[in-house]
Amino acid sequence: MSRCRPPALRNTALLATALSLLGFATLSAPVFAAEAPADVVYSTESAKAAKSLILDVVHAGARLVAVGDRGHILYSDDQGKTWTQAKVPTRQLLTAVYFVDDKNGWAVGHDAQILASADGGLTWTKQFEDLARESPLLDVWFKDASSGFAVGAYGTLLETTDGGKHWEDVSDRLDNEDQFHLNAVAAVKDAGLFIVGESGSMFRSADDGQTWEKLEGPYEGSLFGVIGTAQAQTLLAYGLRGNLYRSTDFGSTWEQVELKAARGALEFGLSGGTVLEDGSIIIVGNGGSVISSSDNGETFSVFNRPDRISLSSVTAAGDGNLILSGQGGVHLTQPNGAETNNKKAGL
Repeated sequence: MSRCRPPALRNTALLATALSLLGFATLSAPVFAAEAPADVVYSTESAKAAKSLILDVVHAGARLVAVGDRGHILYSDDQGKTWTQAKVPTRQLLTAVYFVDDKNGWAVGHDAQILASADGGLTWTKQFEDLARESPLLDVWFKDASSGFAVGAYGTLLETTDGGKHWEDVSDRLDNEDQFHLNAVAAVKDAGLFIVGESGSMFRSADDGQTWEKLEGPYEGSLFGVIGTAQAQTLLAYGLRGNLYRSTDFGSTWEQVELKAARGALEFGLSGGTVLEDGSIIIVGNGGSVISSSDNGETFSVFNRPDRISLSSVTAAGDGNLILSGQGGVHLTQPNGAETNNKKAGL
């Protein structure tokens, strides 16, 4: 499975840009679908869009779709060799994207914006925004073309049951009195949904997000990502300083996964991951970190790119290669994250 999504960039230099979470005002009242403004401002077309900050890259069927800075959304129909910029009705930073099939997808970002596409990422419409929140959405997940959730700063949890025509604030379903930022949401095979966030916060739902249970996690630092493996009830949660944890019982118990780099324990933050069609797992992060597992996350091999760029997400490119995103845009790489002969994808 090549997940139609992955979460926002977490590196020291780009945290202030990608998250900007610490200076926001308190949440506003519950929100609903916003009407599109009369004067739509579109993202600026740029020949360098594929080399700018890109926070997430996923599949829409065979097509690749990537989102990032200044409202840039790019798509590729040749396994990441070349990219075309879509016309997008925003110039805000987009943090995550998710497709349920080859046509229907959603992207989220700053100003609590939610964009939707019904043609595989070629065109986009703005479904929702809430300027009063002054806070970003950081991840999005859909069960099907109707039902989905978006998560973000200050414990924001939004739900739609009609494909995004209406979005409802259901943050009160979570036992999150401190309003910890919610960084990622993912489905876990034969189990349910899982959310991770600030200060090691964890929540799980066994009923498609209608009720949530707060968990005491194994780590008090921020968790930036969560991913379900090909194995039932099994998931990985990861975050600051190379902290990676594995659970085989839907988060009831956890074991830390040791990550050994060339010079000792990996201490770079981890930010995004994917499960490939063969069940192998790739997770990326700061310092050019690309870690891979072929045993459902029990063990990982570690590769750090020589350029040490901060990476935010990863997905399969085809022919065993990978597409990495983050600093410097989208990168077409070998299976371990090393550059191919075609060093960088372009427009």
